[in-house]
Amino acid sequence: METVDVLVVGAGLAGLHTARLVARQGFDVLVCERRTSLDVGIRTTGIFVRRTLRDFALPEQHLGPPVRRVLLYPPSLRAPVELVSPHDEYRVADMAGVYAEALARATAAGARVRLGVSYPAPGITARFTIGADGARSTVARRLGLDVNRRLIVGVEEVFPVDAGGAVPTFHCVLDPALAPGYLAWLVDDGQHAHLGLAGLPDRLPGPLPRLLAALRARFPDVPPAVGPVRRRGGPIPVNGVLRRIACAAGLLVGDAAGAVSPLTAGGLDPCLRMAELAAAVAGDYLRTGDAAVLRHYDGSALRARFRTRLLLRDVLSGVRRPAAAEVGFSVLRTRLGRAAASRVMFGDGSFPDVAPVPAR
Repeated sequence: METVDVLVVGAGLAGLHTARLVARQGFDVLVCERRTSLDVGIRTTGIFVRRTLRDFALPEQHLGPPVRRVLLYPPSLRAPVELVSPHDEYRVADMAGVYAEALARATAAGARVRLGVSYPAPGITARFTIGADGARSTVARRLGLDVNRRLIVGVEEVFPVDAGGAVPTFHCVLDPALAPGYLAWLVDDGQHAHLGLAGLPDRLPGPLPRLLAALRARFPDVPPAVGPVRRRGGPIPVNGVLRRIACAAGLLVGDAAGAVSPLTAGGLDPCLRMAELAAAVAGDYLRTGDAAVLRHYDGSALRARFRTRLLLRDVLSGVRRPAAAEVGFSVLRTRLGRAAASRVMFGDGSFPDVAPVPAR
């Protein structure tokens, strides 16, 4: 039987970042990941927003060209609303490369990573377990913590494109008949295209691959692939940060904690920010044994700052007919509507700042 200080379950961005930060504090950290390779089973689109690019040291060599232009389309695809930012708002990453870099940083800090090992890991016991095992977290269930109840499911195709000089653009299609409760998208940064959609699983009008084919057939701006097409997908929690995400036996990070913007479904910025708080709390708790430390990792406090986003999530989920979405676009085309859309697409409020743990 092997005993470690911290067992991190899941070698995604949240798990590897947390593992690195905990290992840097001198603890014995083991990461177990059921996948045998980190370049398979990728579920995220890999869109990093300006705030994340500004605040975290991401590997430049794995980031695509910056995107400043957004086009919002109604179901008819006519007269899209164009938004252009003076800043570099998005960069789409090669997530296999990002994971490889995160793995190298975690191991350099002293964490050990074992691939092809499922949780619960046989023969391994831990003083503390950190669940970074996705939207349907096994760690959450085994530790008696909250689990995600509100999910959308998505699919995406990624493929290289010719660099033809087109302006890098993030296309968003709001069509409740195609992507109920969310949207369809095309991100074309001039190097790669990401074509996908997501929606509420009980209201999707058909299998995701068939819906993706329908989107490709309807959407005029999909560039031809000049290389292999890779498909990815999976569930995305949109219930906001869960209330109970820590106990004496462990805590949750990333999608397992519901750390995804309820409105935009963006999870890369939240997973990095919460990982830093999680690592600080876990280290303090392991050093002191004081359970009061865990109160600093309070999902209810973070959730309270999502009230507006959760309300907007309900509004978006409540749009069931394309005609209603078309009416909504008449509002988006006004000056106030465009300002509101710019705030959602370009604002810094996708995830609240996580307060640091007070020094002990």
